[in-house]
Amino acid sequence: MNRKITKSLILFLSVVCSAAVPQTKPKRPPNIIFILADDLGYGEVSCYGQKRFKTPNIDRLATEGMKFTQGYAGTAVCSPSRSALFTGQHTGHTPVRGNLAVKPEGQYPLPDSSVLIPQLLKKAGYATGCFGKWGLGGPGTSGDPVNKGFDEFFGYNSQTLAHNYYPYHLWHNRTKVLLPENRGARSVTYAPALIHEKTLEFIEQHKDQPFALFVTTVIPHAELAAPPAYMKKTIGKFGTETPYIGADTSAINFAKSGPYLSQPYPRAGFAAMMLVLDDQVGEIMRKLKQLNIDDNTIVIFTSDNGPSAEGGKELAYFSSSGGLRGAKRDLYEGGIRVPFVVRWPGQVRKGAVNNQPIAFWDLLPTFTELAGVTPPARIDGLSIVPTLTGKGKQQQHPYLYWEFYEQGGSVAARLGKWKAVRLDMATTPNGPIELYDLDTDVAEKHDVAKQHPELIARFEQIFAKEHVPSAAFQFLPKKAAAE
Repeated sequence: MNRKITKSLILFLSVVCSAAVPQTKPKRPPNIIFILADDLGYGEVSCYGQKRFKTPNIDRLATEGMKFTQGYAGTAVCSPSRSALFTGQHTGHTPVRGNLAVKPEGQYPLPDSSVLIPQLLKKAGYATGCFGKWGLGGPGTSGDPVNKGFDEFFGYNSQTLAHNYYPYHLWHNRTKVLLPENRGARSVTYAPALIHEKTLEFIEQHKDQPFALFVTTVIPHAELAAPPAYMKKTIGKFGTETPYIGADTSAINFAKSGPYLSQPYPRAGFAAMMLVLDDQVGEIMRKLKQLNIDDNTIVIFTSDNGPSAEGGKELAYFSSSGGLRGAKRDLYEGGIRVPFVVRWPGQVRKGAVNNQPIAFWDLLPTFTELAGVTPPARIDGLSIVPTLTGKGKQQQHPYLYWEFYEQGGSVAARLGKWKAVRLDMATTPNGPIELYDLDTDVAEKHDVAKQHPELIARFEQIFAKEHVPSAAFQFLPKKAAAE
């Protein structure tokens, strides 16, 4: 056969064969659903030890995924914890470090220069949504969620107004959604239910493309309020109740601008709210299965800080801190160690329990690795994808660091099993450092600082290195505590 004809025949056959072989589509990156409870304590879900009520849907995330026993929030209150989450920076570096209200509505805004998780994920083609509470910049500011990478936002912009569950208005992107049926102290439209409807709609609308959904629910932040159908399930199940008398019965010209409404059954109210939250988690999971996108969706459930004793809530009765010391506004473990579970079928091993310390600032590099985009250079987090999937070597933090800017101010750090806390930063910035061995004293009852001067010296170095001064946020006297 002529050599030229042979070459032409080979070329023709190779083209035909390659065309006949199905081309493998690039693997679609996983959907991300991040469910952030508000003021939910380490011991307030049953998979972390809650005995007064059950949270079966949240528990199922743990049994079908990985439960972290040492997951840490960004800090001990809402706004700075969320800032650490979205920027990948701890509270010595992140721009928003305290709950600082700004008129007419909202909190101190994230600056234009801050690059957030949704902005990065949009580069990979993700649809991005946030449904619930924001608290990182009022409407129209640089920190408005629609200016920080979210395709859709629905919920409370201001965390102060998010104290009330039957509010006068919510926000849908830049549109103020009025709820006149809730005027005065009336309770008609339950905001978490309305927000949940929009959450499910977002999943439905974006089922055919990668999406990142941040469900920043206000539950179970006080006030202690749940729809009547849920209250009927819990009233009478928690012994003799001491009614909480709220601003609606004690203030003239009451307006839903932060003060909590009365609750005659605060124990039942809290339990009912937790039933609402658990049901909503279950409905999200059923929606994923219904749409056949369950296997390619990573779901994370956690809390923004420890539990709050407000609105009539009894932390001791519910063992809210799970045996840890402190609660919201404390840098002891009860204020920053939170439930943290991750479910991702086929990737995260079922029923896994992980004792590795992780923190909110690890989520930005985790999500960007999953999406295949490069994270910013100046972050404090480390991707935990190797821990979740069991593939590759997990980098370890040399230490973790937190700041809290209210009630006199405090700082804390964790170095291996050692935890250091310094209080009263406003008056004694170089004051004594407390030291605890978390392996033997997770409740932080025994200060062993005097026995370990070399560790105290190391923590002094960490505190000096990690705190970058902020013009907007300075350690405040105790009387200035907010939110």
